[in-house]
Amino acid sequence: MSQKPQNVTDYPNNNTIFSVWKFKEGAEIKEAFEALCGLVKNLNSSFKVRVTEGPTSCILGISHDAWLKLGLPTPLPKELVPFKEIKGDKHTAVATDADLHLHLSAVNSAICYDMAMAISKVLLPVAECTDEVQGFKYWDGRAIIGFVDGTENPNGEDRNYFGIVGDSEPNYKGGSYLFVQKYIHFMKDWDNLSVEEQEKIMGRYKATDIEMEEHKKPSNAHTALTAIEDEDGNELKIIRANMPYANPSKGQAGTYFISYASTFSTTEKMLKNMFIGEPVGNYDRILDFSKAISGTLFFAPSLDILDDYSAE
Repeated sequence: MSQKPQNVTDYPNNNTIFSVWKFKEGAEIKEAFEALCGLVKNLNSSFKVRVTEGPTSCILGISHDAWLKLGLPTPLPKELVPFKEIKGDKHTAVATDADLHLHLSAVNSAICYDMAMAISKVLLPVAECTDEVQGFKYWDGRAIIGFVDGTENPNGEDRNYFGIVGDSEPNYKGGSYLFVQKYIHFMKDWDNLSVEEQEKIMGRYKATDIEMEEHKKPSNAHTALTAIEDEDGNELKIIRANMPYANPSKGQAGTYFISYASTFSTTEKMLKNMFIGEPVGNYDRILDFSKAISGTLFFAPSLDILDDYSAE
């Protein structure tokens, strides 16, 4: 059987809608889920024909609890567990409850809107949308705090290696562990820093996007704490598809952090380094200017698994 992944290795696009859903108590969810699986497949196929100026994708993620509610195959993907908060001395990576996650991406915001409306028609009778974030490309791929985001992402074939489950989980080959966090940035405090202070917090030069020299980079810089290696010293990576979002009239701006990976353990290690510190107490300084207000782990099954459950 082919085990074709969803579009988890796509590069971030110009426009995005992220939506998080929670099933209503007592709702008949099986039929709606089957319709959703068919719709995801249909949307990905349809827009390849309708839109030729750039890629379009619709990615579905399923949480641990939703997996059980839906009666999907057991044993579950081995690292698909309810995310537990990671609490440091000063900052916390909170855990939030959710069932489904939709990641809609396109060059044109109208496409994202059409996909979101079609999905809502299927899900609203049985689920509540607990969060919806409209992300946008900011200049040359920068986060709203002004630094280029995703520079350490794998490229080429490495995206498949680090982003997609392989032979280690044959029943879920082609899937991906999807983790999301919604961050609010304290922009007034951040903007009051000098560029040099910001660069030391990020471990990267702002204008050029070049990583700071090791002898100059603080040990609690963001790039220092999110660089992960295995026991043999090989670098481990995740695919970040982060997008900025903002509500300027309310003075709100932030980053929707979203990672796809062949295991969740790599992402979890990065989070522990950021929030607890390496060593303990040496936490990521960016957290003094950012707050995580959500955190959920999902699994994005292969398109073949979605096809198995499709009502089409």
